[in-house]
Amino acid sequence: MIKIEYPPYDFRIKTSGEKELIFDPVRKQWVPLSPEEWVRQNFLQYLLLVKNYSASLMAVEKEIHLGSLVKRCDIVIYTKEAKPLLIVECKAMNVHLSTEVLDQILRYNISLPVRYLIITNGSYCLGYERNAISLEPLIEIPGATA
Repeated sequence: MIKIEYPPYDFRIKTSGEKELIFDPVRKQWVPLSPEEWVRQNFLQYLLLVKNYSASLMAVEKEIHLGSLVKRCDIVIYTKEAKPLLIVECKAMNVHLSTEVLDQILRYNISLPVRYLIITNGSYCLGYERNAISLEPLIEIPGATA
């Protein structure tokens, strides 16, 4: 597993009615603050501030089609040539990074083939580099120069 050291970041959080909302700087909108959203927002800041990916090359909750099913990838990073490079699947901190979570991102990879697959529960990550015949475990999350 890959341990993540998150950078300090001043998240914008507000209450609307009885819901807590967090501002997503990539989508440029307020979204409900769920346990999974908290992990996603922290991981986005890690990708932006530590791994130096550009927000302009990111998609959050990217819609994909798996046959007749419509699914959403938590985070997709594209190359400067607009080719999908990396998919991140975020889970709440109390969710174990199981084979079921890996299977989920592998299904997404059928519709949206990428070089890197990352699953995280905020505390830990598993990362893989996909090549023609297998998945190779990563020892660290690739940076923007990958």
